[in-house]
Amino acid sequence: MNVEQMGLIIKRDDGSEIVNYDNPSFPSYIYDGWIEPNCTWERVPHYHEDLEIVTVKEGSMAYSVNGRTLVLREGDTIIVNSNQIHYSMSLDGQLAKYVIFVVHPSILMSSVTVEMEAVRPIIDNPELPFMRFRYINTHTKDFYNLMIDLPNYRHNAFEITKRLFLMWDLIMKKTEDYGPRPEDTNHDPRMMSFKSMLHLMNVNYKETITLEDIANAGNVSKSQCNNLFNQYVGESPINYLMHLRARKVAEHLRSGNYTLKQIADMTGFNGVSYMSETFKKFFGQSPRDYKKQWLGVIPDPSDE
Repeated sequence: MNVEQMGLIIKRDDGSEIVNYDNPSFPSYIYDGWIEPNCTWERVPHYHEDLEIVTVKEGSMAYSVNGRTLVLREGDTIIVNSNQIHYSMSLDGQLAKYVIFVVHPSILMSSVTVEMEAVRPIIDNPELPFMRFRYINTHTKDFYNLMIDLPNYRHNAFEITKRLFLMWDLIMKKTEDYGPRPEDTNHDPRMMSFKSMLHLMNVNYKETITLEDIANAGNVSKSQCNNLFNQYVGESPINYLMHLRARKVAEHLRSGNYTLKQIADMTGFNGVSYMSETFKKFFGQSPRDYKKQWLGVIPDPSDE
């Protein structure tokens, strides 16, 4: 694992996440995590081929999946399917603790037959952007027990694989009522437009970008552009751009190698003062305080 990327969601130019796997040779990331307002991984829309599984240990939190907000209570589990736009959120200003398991579905594909009969019908089904195990559902406790125990096996590929197959068995049982995978799996054109607009911003965030530029990238009108961003990420395109630049500032602050003036120049801000004001809006503290916190001791909420 790249320690400098802890607590950050690092993206490719197309907006997909580069998952910070625990072991580069085994595509799995397991973390006994937490979320609270203004932490760097809250409200960061992203997508990836990996499945993202989250089980809430304490408190309540929310997940947005393709613009739909889902509340998760203690004991609940959500499975976000491959390539869905999603992000986590705190609720009512409270701290929530969870176990997160980000894993590439290739681990399940032990043969072509297993892939085509047991894996593809779920991960390629456009009607299944997510699955949720709540207190009222069968097998919720079984899933909870598998997830809550998972951090003990973080670096044991065999044990992770074994538990993933047990989880997948529960997922398959839950999805039996959805019926077979539709033959026509055309991509939602709205999502494709949104991803194209994300791509523009991720590549050109250092440059001056207007609402018209963003809308043109998705081949939509400016009003449609605003509607898509509000649908998928709950904020305007320009506010998202400012949030993206602030997250880039956080990445550079963690390296400890640049002055604030250099960081402002590298992230598209017109001066340190504007950068600091924007950064504090999203992260609740100044860039200097954030840098001191990161280069010192990373706070552990379990100590609170």
